[in-house]
Order: sequence, then structure tokens, then C-alpha cells
Amino acid sequence: MNASVILIIILVILVVNYLWDQLLDYLNLAHQKPQVPEQLQDIVEVDTYQKTLAYQKAKTQFGFLSSGLSVTVMVVLLVSGGFGKLNQMLAPYFDNDVLLAVAYFGILYFVADLLATPLQWYHTFVLEERFGFNKTTPKIFLMDKFKGYVLGVLVGGPILALLLYLIQQLGSGFWIYFLAFMALFSLLINMFYTSWILPLFNTLSPLEDGDLKTAIQQYSASVNFPLDHILVIDGSKRSQKSNAFFSGLGKKKKIVLYDTLIENHTIEELVAILAHEVGHYKKKHILQSYLLSILQSALMLFLLSLMIHNENLTQALGGEGLSVHLNLLAFGLLYAPISTAIGVSFNLLSRKNEFEADAYAAKTSNGTALKDALKKLSLNNLSNLWPHKWFVFFHYSHPPLLQRLQALDTLR
Repeated sequence: MNASVILIIILVILVVNYLWDQLLDYLNLAHQKPQVPEQLQDIVEVDTYQKTLAYQKAKTQFGFLSSGLSVTVMVVLLVSGGFGKLNQMLAPYFDNDVLLAVAYFGILYFVADLLATPLQWYHTFVLEERFGFNKTTPKIFLMDKFKGYVLGVLVGGPILALLLYLIQQLGSGFWIYFLAFMALFSLLINMFYTSWILPLFNTLSPLEDGDLKTAIQQYSASVNFPLDHILVIDGSKRSQKSNAFFSGLGKKKKIVLYDTLIENHTIEELVAILAHEVGHYKKKHILQSYLLSILQSALMLFLLSLMIHNENLTQALGGEGLSVHLNLLAFGLLYAPISTAIGVSFNLLSRKNEFEADAYAAKTSNGTALKDALKKLSLNNLSNLWPHKWFVFFHYSHPPLLQRLQALDTLR
């Protein structure tokens, strides 16, 4: 397959994927209904529901704009050979191919982020602000970007350099060794994300003694859940949206509650939310996801090993000869359909797991409180109450609210 054919395939994948996503977004937006779902009529006011519809419309319209600009830039760069030209500009300044590749991707990341910053600013300070979500200040916005760059240099750079070094030294057999590294790295991130990474962006404080802490501890003890710390994160400094999660392995579990979550829910609801997260642990969903992610990485790296030394990939992006980092970029574009298919499969499994975690929470805590919590979470986040089934199939990792409520009702 020559370079011209590969370029055409990449462009077709890019455009078809873009058009498909726009179709799904359109169907999802058109599927909105003027009436409040029957299951929520007791708690949803008309004004709140109208605000939800307006928010979903505004988000979708913004998505049309941002994705349209993104695909246009990509098509222009591909057709003009811009990726190859950037490589030719940088090559004279580097004698080491690994350093050249790190610099190449660093510049691409910086320029892409620079171009995306106006859209991110609008999304944060106009769209989210309009609907009462944004609490981010310009200082926090800029500091987050700076910290992201630092992490990219300190973490992303060395990982990329290791990948390229292994390719350089081991040839097509690199993928086994890099897979082992990624498996270990993912494990460490799961264990230490809350302790090492999250504090760079947020403040985490121990939950104060009181009824909530006592209720959480009592529930954890009742289901033999190894709870190490209960932490509160200052999510309200960026957004009014709320969440909860736990991290860690073995007997070192940390529960993290958003301060906005605590403000908006009763103790019974918070315990039910915690019970849902515990359900994922008890049903071994965390381990399942980890193992599947390793298998996914294995497939991707193996396929990459078959293509990484193909000069036609380099030339398809406008390069000359063989450039491993251009081939990495070309492979990422060609891999998109496989990534989409795997993503859909993972979403199917994830939605099944969410139903199981809901059932576990209803069984071990308070099913009514869980339903109330899910309703509040959806309403407070202005979530889509009428998502289109195809949008759900391709994009939702969690079942829609109405399906979750219906499933909980069947448990009675």
C-alpha cells in the first residue's frame, strides 16, 4: 500500500468519524422532549427542566463548532504535508532521534493546546458560567495549564522517550517490554494518583468527625470494605458539578468526596453513593477494567509493531524516508476505527457494571436514598434526561438515569 493510498484512508477515517459523531450529536439533541419524565415530575420544576434543555443544546452547538474546527485543521495539515514539514524543520537541530521525537510531539502538543485555549476559555467562562457551573478563576485556569505542561514534560516526555528508545533498540519486539512497563505504570497511578497527582490541582482534607463520617465508617465495616482515609476535595473551586470516587489497592483505600456532593445530599444519599462505589470493588469491576485495559494496550502495541517501520506511513504524512515518530502519529490516526469499536465494547461492559453496582448499593444500604441521590446528581449537573439510544450505545459509560431508576425499581 503506497503513501497516497494510506493518506486517503486516513482522511476518509477522519472525515467519516467526524460526520458520524455529528450525526449522533444531532440525533441526541433532536431526541429531547418538552415534558419532564414521569419518574422525575415530583422533584423537577419546569424552570429547571427548561434550563437542562438549554444547557444540552448549548453544549451540543459548542461541540459542533469545536469539532468542526479540529477536523478542518487536521485535514489541512494532512493534505499540505504539514506534519512532515515540521519534522524537516526540526531535524537539523537534533542528532538524536529520540530527542527529535520528544521535541516534535512537544511542539505539536503545545501548538494544539494553544489553538484550543480560546475554545476552552469560552467553554469555561461563557458556556459553563451562563448555566451557573463555573467557579474557576482565570488564575486557576492558567495555573492548571501550566501544571499540565509540567506534568507533560516530567511524565509524558520520559514515557515517550522510553517507547522510542525501545523501538530503536529492539525493533518490532519492543511492544512486549513497553506493555510490561505500561501495566506497572497504570498500577502505580491507580495506587498513588490521589496522593501524588491530585494534590497538584486540588486540596484534599480529611472528612471532619461527625454523623457523615460515622455513617460511612459504619457502612464500610458492615460490608467489610477496607477503608483507609475519607477525604474531601475542593471541587467547588472549579465547578458546581459533583462526584465521588475511591482509589488505592488492597487495604489502602481512599474515599474522595467532592465538597459540592456533601452540600447537596443527605447522609443517607451519600452513604448510598459510597455503597455504589464499593459495589464496583466487591464485584471486581476495578480489577476487570485494569486487565481489559492491559489487553487493549497489548493489541494496540502489537499492531503498532507491525507498522512502525513502514516508510509509506512516514511519506503519507509528508515526511521523507523513515521517521518512527511520524509513523506513531499515522498509526494513531489509522487505529481510530479499532479504538472506537473497543470503546463501544468497553461502554457496554461499563453500563452492565453500573447496573450491578447500583443493585449492590440498594441491597447493602438504602435503595430509595440511592434513587434520590441519582436524581439529584442528574438534575444538579443538568444531565440529558432523554438521550438518544444510539448516542448512549456509542458514548455512554453509564446507563441513562431513567434506565437506572427503572432497574432499581425492579429490585423491590
